[in-house]
Amino acid sequence: MKRRTLLLFAFLSWRALAASPAGGAPAGHGPNEPSKGAPAGVLASPTRVVWGAHVQTATFAMGCFWCGETQFEQQPGVLSVVSGFAGGREEHPTYEQVSAGSTGHYESVQVTFDPTKTSYARLLDLFWHGVDPTQADGQFCDRGRQYRSVVFVHDERQRKLAEDSKHAIETSGVLHQPIVTEILPEGAFWPAEAYHQDFWKKDPLRYRSYRLGCGRDRRLAELWGDKAAKPLVH
Repeated sequence: MKRRTLLLFAFLSWRALAASPAGGAPAGHGPNEPSKGAPAGVLASPTRVVWGAHVQTATFAMGCFWCGETQFEQQPGVLSVVSGFAGGREEHPTYEQVSAGSTGHYESVQVTFDPTKTSYARLLDLFWHGVDPTQADGQFCDRGRQYRSVVFVHDERQRKLAEDSKHAIETSGVLHQPIVTEILPEGAFWPAEAYHQDFWKKDPLRYRSYRLGCGRDRRLAELWGDKAAKPLVH
């Protein structure tokens, strides 16, 4: 995540200098500004909120989980979106451990949804059109296995739907390189530290600056054209 932090710092420094009066302190860069390397605090355990018998869960790795959250937030039928870590071997991983690539986890989001109001197939469509499935070394500007795209399936039905959707994209010819997105069984999901949750609400300037600087939307438009997923929140 050092690359993400450097990108954010460079972009925000430029904006701050442009907006600040000569000789003044950089705007919007106070001592209380949260950082990616902030203290972890208390981490949640991999338990899920019980919503009801009809509620289902989907888990996706999409690179930066700040952007993964906004892909699903406020979509019809979506009840909650949680940033966290999936696919690794360590218990209670911290953000710093995962971003260093030492635990085997992927930055991920877990989506709780009402299947009477939306479908897993719809969430898959939002997933595919919100990532670069051809990028093998991460996602966009974030490089490393911990940022690769993954569909974590919770049961055989989800596996079949994920594999069918992947095959449909492969045979459509819309992408000009092989899809490298993995489909893996879902294991423990560990929520990230509290300051990462709903980061687009907590610090919209940093969120938007990071997203722009990382080139996410530019690359999605190149890949998918008008089918590129556009978050309802930004």
